[in-house]
Amino acid sequence: MLFMLIVKASKNSEGENLPNPELREAMTKYNEELVKAGVRVMAKGLHPSSNGIRLSFPEEGGTPVVTEGPFSGDLVAGFILIDVESREEAIEWAMRMPDPQGHGEGQIELRQVFE
Repeated sequence: MLFMLIVKASKNSEGENLPNPELREAMTKYNEELVKAGVRVMAKGLHPSSNGIRLSFPEEGGTPVVTEGPFSGDLVAGFILIDVESREEAIEWAMRMPDPQGHGEGQIELRQVFE
């Protein structure tokens, strides 16, 4: 079963502030554990929304409207895709992730991927 651990953006990640060395080390260790267990499919961080482009479709069948970032609201800073045996196992892996933003700002959303 595929699950995506979606790391939510914070003021730090949107401000292009890199995590401190301790957090980078903890995230590296966590990712190494995922690889060693054979469950990690992919893991990537995203550039801040200020570098992004959003397409919206205000009219059915119409031309999309292009908006350049930065954006506000519920944003994504990165993701980890894992392939596990059960929802419970996915939750266990999510619970092991260090606070991905540090400073008590981290938030992870766990979602199953359609296969």
